[in-house]
Amino acid sequence: MSEISIDEFMKIDLRVAKIIEAEKVAGSDKLIRMIIDLGEEKRQIVAGISPWYKPEDLVGKLIVVIKNLAPKKIRGIMSHGMLLAADTPEKPVLLTVMEDVPPGTRVR
Repeated sequence: MSEISIDEFMKIDLRVAKIIEAEKVAGSDKLIRMIIDLGEEKRQIVAGISPWYKPEDLVGKLIVVIKNLAPKKIRGIMSHGMLLAADTPEKPVLLTVMEDVPPGTRVR
């Protein structure tokens, strides 16, 4: 894996987000559509985590997202960001925040 500079890393805008809505995407076995609170705005993101997470269990969770990722249409739904998860052999494990941190807080 190639190295990046600290300047390149600082271009990635990592933020704490609170999941305020979550639902399975109709016609998909993997996708969940979420509305997240980033403090100054709310956004929609889509993630392929449905085999491992129930939408109702995600609501209220504080997660880490990439805020400045270019939007992408997934199964006809615009996703404005990406949640972060550890890629374990068993399942993706969402990166969550242990303490109550305001949505939109920068992660470094």
